[in-house]
Amino acid sequence: MNELIRRQRLRALAAMAGLAGILVAAGLGLAVFERPAAVATERMGQPVIALERGLKEVERIDVALADESYSLVRTEEDWRMDTSTGFPVRPDRARALLVGLRELSWGQARTQDPRKFDTLGLGDPRKGGSGALVTLKNRSGEALARLIAGRRDERLYARRPDESAAWRVEGELPPLHGRDTWMDFAVLSMQPETIGSVLIAPAAGEQLLLVREPGEGPRAFEPGPAHPDERLVSPLAASTPALALSRFAPIDVKPAAELQTEPVARHVTITHDGLEVEAKAYREPNGRYVT
Repeated sequence: MNELIRRQRLRALAAMAGLAGILVAAGLGLAVFERPAAVATERMGQPVIALERGLKEVERIDVALADESYSLVRTEEDWRMDTSTGFPVRPDRARALLVGLRELSWGQARTQDPRKFDTLGLGDPRKGGSGALVTLKNRSGEALARLIAGRRDERLYARRPDESAAWRVEGELPPLHGRDTWMDFAVLSMQPETIGSVLIAPAAGEQLLLVREPGEGPRAFEPGPAHPDERLVSPLAASTPALALSRFAPIDVKPAAELQTEPVARHVTITHDGLEVEAKAYREPNGRYVT
């Protein structure tokens, strides 16, 4: 009987030790991930960007990240990237950014511990932190307002770069990470069923004309009249290059004058109603481009 009682006590002690270990681990997890206590302040409800003339005087928006930086510049007609191309900014994102900045208001104070800024997405990007430093400038280049914005889970946070206090903010901003997400790449829209023929002309090698009749499917392309006796090994192999422009989805842009190589191929798409679009393909050291 005594031996049975002793074993039961040992099992109970082992269970309690295991439970204690779980509680300690949970406590450590809470210490790492626990959100700072919310503190109500007189700043709550006040606009984050308080400019006398609102955003009308903002002519330039600089965004600095740990791994890249970019700028949006206002023109008479729209917003554009401040690059050698002056590429248009997507209207929906430009509008979302301006409305978001105008309506952003301070929420509850979160922490005054700079060591926790990165957990809220508010680390200084100039020091490799996780935040996005946004600077609003007027036409002369004077900084009108600056803030570091970040996101954790679904919540938006912000702080002023010269302050050691982080805040929850009310409102919404579009994602600030990723320069290419701002560019309006909708430069060509072509439905695949409208394509009637395609000329593929490599810089070295024989050119090939692929044709199909109106209403035929994507795998109906056949060699043109110049190759009456030739047959395709695979219809899919023809449809992929033939319909390439209908899937045109650029990821970057640069001036054609900056291209360092000669075109490796010419691609001419002709629609059933006679529209002709010519593209030249380049294999550059930093990627593939078309003009």
